[in-house]
Amino acid sequence: MSENAQDLKKVTQRRRPPHGPGARMMPGEKARDFKGTIAKLVRFMGQFKVSLAVAIVFAIFSAAFSIVGPKVLSQATTELFNGIVAKIGGTGGINFDAIAGIIGATLALYLVSAACSFLQGWMMSSVSQRTCYGLRRAIAEKIDRVPVGYFERNSIGDTLSRITNDVDTLGQSLNQGVTQMITSITTLIGVVAMMLSINLVMTGITLVMLPVSLVLIMVVVKLSQKHFRAQQEKLGEINGQVEETFSGHAIVRAFNQEQACEERFEETNDKLYESAWKSQFLSGLMQPVMNFVGNLGYVAVALAGSVFAVQGAITVGDIQAFIQYVKNFTQPITQLTQVSNVLQQMAAAAERIFAFLEEEEVAPEEPKAQTSQVPCNVEFDHVRFGYSPDKPVINDFSAKVSEGQTVAIVGPTGAGKTTMVKLLMRFYDVDGGAIRIGGVDARDFSRSDVRSMFGMVLQDTWLFSGTIRENIRYGKLDATDEEVEAAARAGCAHHFITTLPGGYDFVINEDATNISQGQRQLLTIARAILANRRMLILDEATSSVDTRTEERIQRAMDNLMEGRTSFVIAHRLSTIRSADLILVMQHGDIVEQGTHDELLARGGFYAELYNSQFDEGEE
Repeated sequence: MSENAQDLKKVTQRRRPPHGPGARMMPGEKARDFKGTIAKLVRFMGQFKVSLAVAIVFAIFSAAFSIVGPKVLSQATTELFNGIVAKIGGTGGINFDAIAGIIGATLALYLVSAACSFLQGWMMSSVSQRTCYGLRRAIAEKIDRVPVGYFERNSIGDTLSRITNDVDTLGQSLNQGVTQMITSITTLIGVVAMMLSINLVMTGITLVMLPVSLVLIMVVVKLSQKHFRAQQEKLGEINGQVEETFSGHAIVRAFNQEQACEERFEETNDKLYESAWKSQFLSGLMQPVMNFVGNLGYVAVALAGSVFAVQGAITVGDIQAFIQYVKNFTQPITQLTQVSNVLQQMAAAAERIFAFLEEEEVAPEEPKAQTSQVPCNVEFDHVRFGYSPDKPVINDFSAKVSEGQTVAIVGPTGAGKTTMVKLLMRFYDVDGGAIRIGGVDARDFSRSDVRSMFGMVLQDTWLFSGTIRENIRYGKLDATDEEVEAAARAGCAHHFITTLPGGYDFVINEDATNISQGQRQLLTIARAILANRRMLILDEATSSVDTRTEERIQRAMDNLMEGRTSFVIAHRLSTIRSADLILVMQHGDIVEQGTHDELLARGGFYAELYNSQFDEGEE
C-alpha cells in the first residue's frame, strides 16, 4: 500500500464511528447484548402487537392444516391398496367414491392452509414495513436531537447506512424470520405428534437424527455469526468511503488521489467480500448437511416400515404418510437453522440502529425567558470552552457588544473564532462563564429561540437539491416570489441567476456543483437577507468571491447590518475596517480590542496582521 493510501486509511480510521459495531464487539465474539437488542425490538413493535398476534395465529393454522393433510391422504392410499388386493383376490374392488371423498377433504385442508399462509404473509409484510417506517422516522427525529458534535466525530456514510441498509436488513429479516420460525416450530411439534400416532418405534428412529442436526446447527451458527456481523460493519464502512469519495471527487482528482482512494476502497471491499462469502457459504452449507441427515433418517424409516408392514403392524397408507412426515420433520429443522442466521442478521442490524437511537441527546430544555422582547446586546463573560475537557479552545473570553454594533472577530487560523460563533448559536454550551443576550444567560432561552434571532452566512455554503428560488426561500418559507427576487438583488445574485437556464427555476444538483463556489455564496447571502433576522453572523461570507463582487456584497451587507447586531469573522482585514468593534483573538483569548484605527495606532498584533496582508497585496 502506498504512503498516500496509508494516510487516507488513518484518516478514515479516525472518522470511524466510536459507537458502531466495531466498537461494541470484536471479531469472533457475540453481539454485546443479543437478548437485550431483541427485547428492544419487541418493545418497539408493541404498537403492532395485535397485527403480529393475528399473523402468528394464521401461521400456526397454516402449518396445522398442512400437517394433517398427509394423515388424511394416507387413508386414500390404504383404501386404494386394499381395493387392489381385494380385486386381485376376487373378493371386491376399489371404492372410488371413498377415495374421492378423502382426496376432496385433503384438497380442502391444503386450500385452507394456503389461505392462512397468504393472510399471515400479507399481515407480516405490513408489520415489518410499518416497523421499518417507524425506525426510519425515529432515526430522522433522532438526528435533530443529537448534539452537533456527533456529526463532527462520526462518518456520515455510516449514519446513512443505518437508516438505509440496516433498516432494510431488519425489515427483510423480520418478515422472513418471525413467521418462518413460528411455522417451523408448529410444523415440528405437529409432525412429531402425528408420527407418534402412527408408530412409536419409527418415531424414535427419526428422533435419533435430531441431536445430530442440532449439533450441526450450533457449529454452523457459531461459525457464521461473526461473519454476518463483520459483513454489516464493513458495509457501513464502505458506504462511508463511497459517500466521501463521490462528494469530494473534485478534491480527490485535484490532488491526484484516485489511486489512493481505489486502494483504500479495494482494501475495505476485499474485507467485505471475505466476510460476505464466508457468511453466505456457511449459511448455505446448512441445507445440504441437513438433507444428508434427513436422507439417513428416511432410509432407516423405510426399512423399519417395511418390516412392520410385513408383520401387519402398520398399513401401507401409514407408511406413505410417515415417510412424508419424515421429510416434513427435517424441513422445519433446516428452516430453523436458516432462521437462526436471519435472526443474527436482524440482531446485528437492530443493534446498530438502537445504538444510534440511544446516542446522547441534547438535554431537554425548559426556557425561562423569551427572546422576542430581549434587546440584542451580547456579553461574553469569562467564557471557557473545549471540545474535549482536556483540550480547551477558549480559555477566558470576555467582551461586551452593544445593540446595533458590528463586531469583527479576527485572528490566525485556530484562534477560536468559529468556535465562538458555535457557542453563540448554542451548537455547544460553554464549559465556564456565560454568554448573555439582553442581560439574560443564553442557556435560559431554548436553542431554537436563540437561533431564530440570527441570520447566518458561513464559509462552508450549504444548498440543497432544488431550484434557486426554493434555496433562497429557505430563509423564509412563506416569502413571495417578489421578496425572493428582492433578496437576490440585494445580495448581488440576481444578475447571475438570470443568466442560468430557467433563471430562478434553475435546479441545483445534489452537491451544488453545477454552479460556482462564489455563486453558491451569493445565494446563501440572499437567503440570509430574506430571513431578516435581528442579529447576523457572517463567517468569511465573502471569501469565495472576486474583489469587485466583494465590494458590491459589502455595500449590500452594510445596508443589511444597519441597526442590527452583527458578528463578522474575516481573514481579509480590509473588509472589516468600518466595524464598530474588532476583537483580536489568539490561542482562545482576546489579546486586543478596539476600532480599526485604534488597533493600528497601537501597533500590536492586529497591526502586524493587517500590515502583513497589505504587504502581500503590494507584492
